[in-house]
Amino acid sequence: MIEFKVPELGENVAAGDVTRVLVNVGDTVKRDQPILELETDKATIEVPSSVAGVVKEIKVKAGDKVKVGSLVLTLDEGGGNGKSAPAPQAAASSQAPPKPAAAPQQNAEPEPAPQAEERAAPPQKQESQKVVAMARPQKQAEARPAAPQASAPVPASDRGPAAPAAPSVRRLAREIGVDIHDVQGSGPGGRISQDDVKEHARRILSSVGSADAGRSARPAATVPLPDFSKWGEIERQAMSNIRRKTAEHLSHAWSSIPHVTQGEKADITEVEALRKKYGADVEKQGGKLTVTAILVKVLATAVKQFPQFNASVDLQSAEIVYKKYVNVGVAVDTDRGLLVPVIRDADQKNIAQIAAELQQAAAKARDRKLTLEDMSGGTISISNLGGIGGTQFTPIVNWPEVAILGVSRGHLEPVWTGNAFAPRLMLPLSLSYDHRVIDGADAMRFLRWVADALEQPFLLSLHG
Repeated sequence: MIEFKVPELGENVAAGDVTRVLVNVGDTVKRDQPILELETDKATIEVPSSVAGVVKEIKVKAGDKVKVGSLVLTLDEGGGNGKSAPAPQAAASSQAPPKPAAAPQQNAEPEPAPQAEERAAPPQKQESQKVVAMARPQKQAEARPAAPQASAPVPASDRGPAAPAAPSVRRLAREIGVDIHDVQGSGPGGRISQDDVKEHARRILSSVGSADAGRSARPAATVPLPDFSKWGEIERQAMSNIRRKTAEHLSHAWSSIPHVTQGEKADITEVEALRKKYGADVEKQGGKLTVTAILVKVLATAVKQFPQFNASVDLQSAEIVYKKYVNVGVAVDTDRGLLVPVIRDADQKNIAQIAAELQQAAAKARDRKLTLEDMSGGTISISNLGGIGGTQFTPIVNWPEVAILGVSRGHLEPVWTGNAFAPRLMLPLSLSYDHRVIDGADAMRFLRWVADALEQPFLLSLHG
């Protein structure tokens, strides 16, 4: 009998919600066969098995929250279609934190005995405490003293599960004013290192400024809501991981980036005629020739002329990071929230290739097949709401990027051509940008360049 546990899911991803279990008891599982579908805070992913065998017992079900290292199922190794190692590598690397009452693990750090506030709960209470910790409002954690004394320990039931960190790491977190329970570990099983604590502190500093360096950035949790049930019936629904992560990410972006939004209209009468004329040719190549596909190419060409739009601000080193590659993120509306797949090296692809990739990304988003890699590495983004409507809006910059282009619905408008008014199809554009690195005049030049490229497509060939 062998066990399969949740393997490493990706960078800074320590847990997820089980959306589907893809096998049943008695099924024969092969290596690399998907056995579990998890919704993390970044994407919905399928977890493949690293072992082969016959499923004997399933330990999780849809709706469960699982962490890296959690037991998923047990298998009979002898019944599989191929031999497997005595224990999967992912499980071996996902050791649980050492228990004070048990003998130290072979790989445990030679640290002194943990203080009272660092003791883990007994094994039989771990699971129930996990549920309590997930449901408890974060304001309880904020009310906890930053460095409690051993003579007055905080009960484990109030703290939730002990964070997987060595006493020296906990001590560092207390000294710099960081709640160890807020830190995401990068080690096996989500184990927290000193570097993880320092990186968490740096993120706080960059998001709330040096004046608030010792305070955790949780604006929503610091102001409790009123009791709405006093005025009528209410219903509470837990945020999905993706919705929660989107809220955290956008809150950080809005509070840390000084946003400015400028608007412009582009005459797309000619490009719309070209789009309809060549749409069938692009469909033969597996794509759909949309305004978004054309704008991806336009933006990819524009940032070559305006490199400050393809950059990031590094406040820690007081530097601006200019990227030599161009990856354009495209916001996609799904039933689970906003997802932003990335078109890589968009400057090196033609519009037909971009259209095909966008079609594939949209299909993967609908089918919950987008991976973390599909949504990583963007340098500038587009949010197109024209299919729904609207005349303008203020998109939020997708940190650590410095600019995002918002697109609303095009409308026929009378435009003076020099001799008379003529009906022209005008597309509203809204450019939000980071004012720390982009000046207003440069933003207007950039936005005008984008509009000119839509009005005169020859510019793409001239500068692309």
